[in-house]
Amino acid sequence: MEGENGVKLHGMWATTYSKRVELALRLKGVPYECIEEDLSNKSQQLLEYNPVHKKVPVLVHNGKPIVESYVILEYVDETWNNAPKILPEDPYERAKVRFWASYIQQQLFEGMSRVVTSEGEAQEKAPEEVFARLGVFEEGMKEYLHGGDSFTNGENLGLLDILMVATFGPYKAHEQVLGFKMLDPDRNPLLFSWVAAMKEHPLVKELDPPHDKLVRLLQFIKQTSHA
Repeated sequence: MEGENGVKLHGMWATTYSKRVELALRLKGVPYECIEEDLSNKSQQLLEYNPVHKKVPVLVHNGKPIVESYVILEYVDETWNNAPKILPEDPYERAKVRFWASYIQQQLFEGMSRVVTSEGEAQEKAPEEVFARLGVFEEGMKEYLHGGDSFTNGENLGLLDILMVATFGPYKAHEQVLGFKMLDPDRNPLLFSWVAAMKEHPLVKELDPPHDKLVRLLQFIKQTSHA
């Protein structure tokens, strides 16, 4: 087993879920050790820490494992209670952010996954479904991104920013692999400008995966899912 002290993150360089947690830790200024997992040959530590799902990310804080990226994000916000806060303090505002966080995960991210992995008629329908959901999300974000704000949390990244940039930050790689623009400045100008602004944030730049490496991985996933 690992040492009991400090913060360790079992993750994988390309996964949206790991990027979410890394962004949150860096936003809070929490030092951590990143343990890169080979998802085709998972470490015994990972399997012991997450015996139910056997997936990354797993945050290990003073020897105690926390699993599931969304759960980890809330844990980080509550444990390191310093500013900037990832979730709003006000219960009503926090509930609204959680609703849209769930929308990003269940409607946008899972819809994007179907675009990459589906075949035949389902593959033809999948992009249109994502475009429709992005339209709904664009309307919802007008409440948060008004008056020229770059982030939904004022001057700092909040939960929605973290989830959105981790999911759509590599939009150029998505476009290269899929052959069309998932995030289009003409179709979704607010979302596009939001993601573009977040990609200029120093913490996001630090964690931006290499474009060519990510393209090769996405091509591999697409090919193997259609095999």
